[in-house]
Amino acid sequence: MKKTILLFVMCGLLGAFAIAQEITVTLTLPDGTKYEGQIKDGKPNGQGTYIWPDGKKYVGQYKDGKANGQGTLTLPDGSKYVGQYKDDLPNGEGTFTWADGRKYEGQWKDGQGHGKGTLTNADGSKYIGQYKDDEPNGQGTYTWADGRKYVGQFKDGQMNGNGTMTLSDGSKYVGQWKDGKAHGKGTFYDSSGKVSQKGTFEDGEYTGQ
Repeated sequence: MKKTILLFVMCGLLGAFAIAQEITVTLTLPDGTKYEGQIKDGKPNGQGTYIWPDGKKYVGQYKDGKANGQGTLTLPDGSKYVGQYKDDLPNGEGTFTWADGRKYEGQWKDGQGHGKGTLTNADGSKYIGQYKDDEPNGQGTYTWADGRKYVGQFKDGQMNGNGTMTLSDGSKYVGQWKDGKAHGKGTFYDSSGKVSQKGTFEDGEYTGQ
């Protein structure tokens, strides 16, 4: 999920309105950019709406010319972020919904998913767990639409470390993972719970005791 949301507000163009008290204005710039809302000292402060020429739109709170507080960013393709901002970037709790139906709900840091979060895909598959730098990192649970389920550790978006994969028929692998595949020491149980393979796995294949 490499989605970094950047919200650059061209506050310098409002410098001519260097008014100490807070007022409400509507400004249209030569390139078609439009700001409507409160300003103070020549910068957006308070509630405002910023519309870019390409159709991108931010509606929410400003402080000292930057998006700060609660806000909604809508992109030209219909994707949308609703949540908290700090210094023009998503920070805190927020939800990003893609045009293709995917949705991330959780914590953000500097424009990226970071902390606890839930990603739900259009096909119903879902990840719930820790994020870092916009990817699953740490402990998490991934459930596929076909019923498979992995519970364990992730690194850079892939299964890495210790984890358990349970298949739709009830069979499961418990052990070590690397780059999304069973790798290292592990045990595979059949659907009745009987040990089928136990020992060393490499790139998803059982290699022996």
